[in-house]
Amino acid sequence: MDNIGQISFIKNGEDGFPERLRNIPSAPKILYFRGQLPVEDEKFIAVVGSRICSDYGKRAANDICQKLVDAGFIIVSGLAPGIDTLAHTVAVENHCRTVAVLGTGIDKTSLYPQSNLDLSGEIVKNGGCLLSEYPEGTRGAKFTFPQRNRIIAGLSLATIIIEAKQRSGSLITATLAKKYGKPVFAVPGSIYSLNSGGCNELIRQGAILTRNAEDVLTALGLSIPEKAAKSLNTANPEEKLILEAISGEALEIDKIIAKTKLAPQTVLSVIPVLEIKGIIKTAGGTKYYLNK
Repeated sequence: MDNIGQISFIKNGEDGFPERLRNIPSAPKILYFRGQLPVEDEKFIAVVGSRICSDYGKRAANDICQKLVDAGFIIVSGLAPGIDTLAHTVAVENHCRTVAVLGTGIDKTSLYPQSNLDLSGEIVKNGGCLLSEYPEGTRGAKFTFPQRNRIIAGLSLATIIIEAKQRSGSLITATLAKKYGKPVFAVPGSIYSLNSGGCNELIRQGAILTRNAEDVLTALGLSIPEKAAKSLNTANPEEKLILEAISGEALEIDKIIAKTKLAPQTVLSVIPVLEIKGIIKTAGGTKYYLNK
């Protein structure tokens, strides 16, 4: 992070200050940033959610964010652990711009979470931006993270919530987006999942039920451009069996072995090849799913 440029700042009213943030309620008077500031004609969309997310949330975040960046959206999130980190990571892995709005200073010492120092550097290197209204040396406090959510909501055309408990900070972003007259999308989940309680309640209150990126783009009057799809056809019968096994759900390696009836050493040798090809992804640990 030390070699990606100095911290700059811009005041509200100066040329280059993000237009969407000029007149939101309690508009920031100054923004500190590293990287390329957002400009008016870019398509920004907020993706936020639980810090402690499930495999379901991870998979939803990956699939939705992948297609959003394919469609030319710049993802805005808060760099927090969990869904925020996954959203930024998808953008970075695709060498796309993403904007991280922090509730701390953006200097190396203050940045939260410290576990995302490397990711923050990658964000800037890929043309993105670290953004905060707090000066260097500002540590996070109870009020700084909810406060920064108005910048996430204000900057974005719409906000997507992927997993949130009923008292999640992500719901603050959703409330602000609605207040600003912007669409709010929420990924539904099991009625027995605490992580989905907030999303399910948002949908009950009128948020747009979101199963995939197509639901988002359709509601916004846009379409996903055609992209060269990764071929799932292969002459290798072992690969075909594994892909068929995980086509419906993420599975642990032992379950893949049981379902395919392949030798354990065969599965263990084929899985890394499919992952390198980008055909499958890990949902954490030894659980894998099809990268549709």
